[in-house]
Amino acid sequence: MKRIVLAVACGCLLSVSALAQEMGLSFSYFIPRNGYFSTPISPFSIRGLGVDLNKYVALETGFSLYRMSGLNVMDMPLETKDPIVGPNFTIFVPAEVVLQFKGQQAEFNIKGGGFFFYGFDQKIMYGNLDKALRKFEGWEVANAEVTATNNPGGGIHAGVEFVFYPAKQFGISLECNYLRGQSRFPLQGRYTGGTTASGLQTRTLDYRDAKIDFTGLEFSIGVLFSGQ
Repeated sequence: MKRIVLAVACGCLLSVSALAQEMGLSFSYFIPRNGYFSTPISPFSIRGLGVDLNKYVALETGFSLYRMSGLNVMDMPLETKDPIVGPNFTIFVPAEVVLQFKGQQAEFNIKGGGFFFYGFDQKIMYGNLDKALRKFEGWEVANAEVTATNNPGGGIHAGVEFVFYPAKQFGISLECNYLRGQSRFPLQGRYTGGTTASGLQTRTLDYRDAKIDFTGLEFSIGVLFSGQ
């Protein structure tokens, strides 16, 4: 599955780059809601591949490979603000419409669209999951043993970008995006715990509606190379 996802992503990049007027190498940093700060895997972050539809409107895509330190899981019976999944590797591919306001040496862009992501090499953060189960049950101790079904996900995003061109051939890009996405992540298993007074007991865990929460802010700094 990992090889298939990587092959599809690379194929998309190659097909788009044939039409691209600009491409960029960037460092993108993701700050997830109820998660841990995540970083790109350099040099696997290529953004700004696109084609101008006219002077003011363009279509862009790209590709980033993130090392996610921790992401939250939502839509469970229990609530927690601690990440439950991580660390993992996540492929992120945006597709966006760009409104361009160009000057001679600078450019301001407003972006919006959708994105695809897929996390692989997923791990459960049992320390945080056990903590959430203890609070949910009112227990002193809890230990879980679960399996998860990983799925691709998607969402929407919007943001702004400022580009400064020190020379005609390249520009320096600063970008900020708000991302809101999710992917199905059903959890099944069991957990054992209790209190000193009640003793230990084992219960079934079946969170079929659980989803990975891919919501947060993405900050990017990069260099755009013009094909003109």
